[in-house]
Amino acid sequence: MTRADVAVVGSGPNGLAAAVTMARAGLTVHVHEQASAVGGGLRGEALFDPEVWHDICAAVHPMAAASAFFREFDLPARGVPLLQPPIAYAHPLDDGTAAFAHRDLEETCDRLGPDGRRWRRLMEPLVRHSAGVTDFLLSGQRSVPRDPAVPLLLGPRVLSHLLRGDGLRTEAARALLTGVAAHAVGRLPSPPSGAIALLLGHLAHATGWPLPRGGSGRIAEALADDLRAHGGVLHTGHRVTDLAELEARVVMLDVTPHGLLELAGDRLPPGYRRALGRFRYGPGAAKVDFLVDEPIPWAAPEVGRAGTVHLGGTRAQTLAAEGATARGETCEEPFVLVVDPAVTDPGRAVGGRRPVWAYAHVPNGDTRDPVPLVTRRIERYAPGFADTVVAARGVPAADYETYNPNYPGGDIGAGAVTLAQSVFRPVPAWNPYRTPLPGVYLCSASTPPGPSVHGMCGHHAARVALRREFHITTTPPLGPGSGAPHTERSGRAP
Repeated sequence: MTRADVAVVGSGPNGLAAAVTMARAGLTVHVHEQASAVGGGLRGEALFDPEVWHDICAAVHPMAAASAFFREFDLPARGVPLLQPPIAYAHPLDDGTAAFAHRDLEETCDRLGPDGRRWRRLMEPLVRHSAGVTDFLLSGQRSVPRDPAVPLLLGPRVLSHLLRGDGLRTEAARALLTGVAAHAVGRLPSPPSGAIALLLGHLAHATGWPLPRGGSGRIAEALADDLRAHGGVLHTGHRVTDLAELEARVVMLDVTPHGLLELAGDRLPPGYRRALGRFRYGPGAAKVDFLVDEPIPWAAPEVGRAGTVHLGGTRAQTLAAEGATARGETCEEPFVLVVDPAVTDPGRAVGGRRPVWAYAHVPNGDTRDPVPLVTRRIERYAPGFADTVVAARGVPAADYETYNPNYPGGDIGAGAVTLAQSVFRPVPAWNPYRTPLPGVYLCSASTPPGPSVHGMCGHHAARVALRREFHITTTPPLGPGSGAPHTERSGRAP
């Protein structure tokens, strides 16, 4: 195997972000991916109709518009437009009504009636400080925030989420924000779910909840193209099973703690192995891809204008379902996320057929076929949906790990999002990316800041490795057309 400065194992968004960052610093980078295509959770496939593309994991990307890595990388300038849905997200209720988060904060507040003033008080300051809020929550959680107002904004709001349900009083508004908090995939309410609700909730009114035109795979293609343009090499179709296979000065691992244990074996010190073994994985996601021949017939028609739909019922119903799932109990009415990509990207509908993307939150390792489970949940709020289904494929949580080893038991977050693991991922350490092995770093969502397609775990890990291993103290530019990077080096070893 050709020797490189850097070997990256895994080509999910974090692995590719690490690879791009290091290749732009002038290093030779080789990426190793077990699948036939790069992208990890960004991959897609024409499952039923060769003209209709399905996102196999991620579909909607608030972080691709908001994170520091992707803001500078600038997907739109690279031919990957981030399309904004007419409504960021919606939450239908059993009485046939629904609550909506519009891109326009004022329109959202107007539609929330008595809670409009409270929603504005909750979200407007965060929108004004959006870049600071996002950068702080997507940091490595080891530095002082650049915007000193951010902790003062977040602290009381997270506390309110825990104690008073964010101060909202109407069922519509309470359900609307609880659906966002449920993206934490765990017990509600909790400090992490409060932070996630505030982050994603305010982004709906700031940089939005966009979908990349043509599907999530376009993001992976843009990252891979930039890597190749800077001399990087992608190796697909081979799973690295031992660190000894890699001929590189530095190894970046876009894998879970379980994956690190498999790759390193007894090379790791016993104490670190035990700490990795204590790392907890969260509830699973059971995925369903539908091919349908008409838009979803929502009982509240305006839901059909939303990019993302949360099916959880009232706040109390969502809390109960997520609590049961976190305890490992099966639930016949789980929290479900639904996306009809053609609402935002009409080109995704071809010949009258369109993809529908859906996840159900289920216990880790759940073996149930999610197709009937998810179909019933959608039918509850969209009677007649089953009659529109041409084909469907379900992936139980227990099988999702086969698609991507970074999803143990279906945990698409690569680790439970608890208070301790939000900061101490994967082990308690000041530098969470370094491992005890010389030159070996973790850069997956099992490190801070955790899950979502933001690239920051990989970018943070790469910056640490650049400083420590190559004495490159200036982060290379990431924008398109930035030319050959100029970096400050101090005694880089040959």
